[in-house]
Amino acid sequence: MAIDFSVIPSPCYVLDEQRLRRNLEVLHHAAEVTGARIICALKGFAMFSTFDMVRRYLGGAAASSLHEARLSLEEMQSRAHLCAPAYRDDEFDELMRLSSHITFNSLNQWERFRDRIRESAEPVLCGLRINPEHSEVATDRYNPARPGSRLGIGRDGLPDTLPGGINGLHFHSLCENDSHALERTLAAVEDRFAPLIGQCSWINFGGGHLITAGDYDVPHLIGLIRSFRDRYGGIDVILEPGAAVGWEAGCLVSTVQDIVETGDGKTAILDVSFTSHMPDTLEMPYKPRIVGATDPVEGRPSYCMGGISCLAGDCMGDYSFDRPLAIGDRVVFEDMIHYTMVKTTTFNGVGLPSIGIWTEAGNFRLVRAFGYDDFRNRLS
Repeated sequence: MAIDFSVIPSPCYVLDEQRLRRNLEVLHHAAEVTGARIICALKGFAMFSTFDMVRRYLGGAAASSLHEARLSLEEMQSRAHLCAPAYRDDEFDELMRLSSHITFNSLNQWERFRDRIRESAEPVLCGLRINPEHSEVATDRYNPARPGSRLGIGRDGLPDTLPGGINGLHFHSLCENDSHALERTLAAVEDRFAPLIGQCSWINFGGGHLITAGDYDVPHLIGLIRSFRDRYGGIDVILEPGAAVGWEAGCLVSTVQDIVETGDGKTAILDVSFTSHMPDTLEMPYKPRIVGATDPVEGRPSYCMGGISCLAGDCMGDYSFDRPLAIGDRVVFEDMIHYTMVKTTTFNGVGLPSIGIWTEAGNFRLVRAFGYDDFRNRLS
């Protein structure tokens, strides 16, 4: 169903409800036929206005902080699967209340909190994060298994018998990867940790599984999970994708505010910011797709996209269009729902885009608009 961008305020993130449901159906099917639990990683998709739908398809949420764990319980209505590099002493009692599973990034962290786990009024399953020391991610910023990584314990750092109270392992070393990258990663995990996996009742394959992408081999994933569970006596397998939940399920609508000419060509100044509203485009980096635009084509109207902040590098180019852009034209960035909204900032006082939903009934629903108080209340 096509979105009518003319009725949407600018700037605005717009979730396509129909596409979200399609993603959730794919994830639910993979979980149902394998017996695995697939949960939503809040660090990638935390649009809680959709959680009434999400929780009908997924088995909970993965959290990496106290606030995410609270969001899981209050909005997803399930205790979180928690994994973070370290836990604060003054937050840990609340984390135990909010979490069904807690993964520790080091033996030091486990030893620091194990007595409190044993005294917890709420049952908590505990695991250790392991580092397979096998990399499938090219960009080091997004590669948890890179040399010298602070995330996870290598095999040399673990005894042959898991500490009492530890009944699970957790690895997370993928980022928007396919099932064949998972297959190679599982081979590395089993090569190093198979005897320890045999001591566990559950294992978390982490996130980074791009299961809902059009070219993802879902039957291959299903075979991998089934085979793994068979090898380890029906062990509980958990996956926690974030990007796959919101993959290609929405966009960021912006408007041209000005067009400036430089010695290198023309720049369209937009009412959005790459550094504030689309930081992954600069961090990863990657060039986002724009509806109706292509990479530069000689002879066609071409523009660099300029952000609204004062940062000199707040820009992305170049793109070609069928006709010249004019002030007031809409520029729509595709695939901006996963990871994008959760990373927004109010740098430079730039206003945050509104958030809305294009419903399955074919109309727009504004979920939230932001203003000065959202900027001011983050400061002192």
